[in-house]
Amino acid sequence: MTSATTTMNAAFPAEHRERLMRVAREVSFEAGTRLFEEGRRADRFWIVRTGTVALDLHVPGRRSAVIESLGQGDLVGWSWHLPPYIWHLGAEAMSPVRAWEFDAVMVRAMCAEDSEFGRAIAVWVGRVVAQRLHASRIRLLDLYAPYGSGGLP
Repeated sequence: MTSATTTMNAAFPAEHRERLMRVAREVSFEAGTRLFEEGRRADRFWIVRTGTVALDLHVPGRRSAVIESLGQGDLVGWSWHLPPYIWHLGAEAMSPVRAWEFDAVMVRAMCAEDSEFGRAIAVWVGRVVAQRLHASRIRLLDLYAPYGSGGLP
C-alpha cells in the first residue's frame, strides 16, 4: 500500500522531478528477476513505471517473507541514500517490470550540489523508509505473532 506522499510526483515540485528524471535510464526486468539482495551494496534505485516488485526480508530457516508489493510510481530501494549503502531488504520482479533506474552516486552528488534538491530527496526517502518500516512491522506481526497484527492501522 503506497502513500500518496511517497510517490515521486507527490513528493517533489516539478523542477526537482525534471532534474531527477534527466539522469534516469529506462530498464526492464522479467518476472522472477532479483533486483537486489539484502546485505549487498546499494548503488542504484528505481521508480516503477509498470509491473510489480516484491520487497522481501530474509528469515533464517524459512523462505524470505514478502513485506510489501510495489507498483507504478513507487520508489524501489532507499538504502542507496544512507551510509553504509547496503540493502536492508531484497527485491524481486513479480511480473514484467518497466522502471526508471538511477545511479545512486550521481544522485547523491546532485543532492550535495543543491541543498534544496537534496532536502527534497531526503524527505522523500524518509517518508518511504517510515512507510516501509510500518509495512514490515505489520507483515511480521501477521506472520509470527499469535494473533497477527490485531488490525493495526
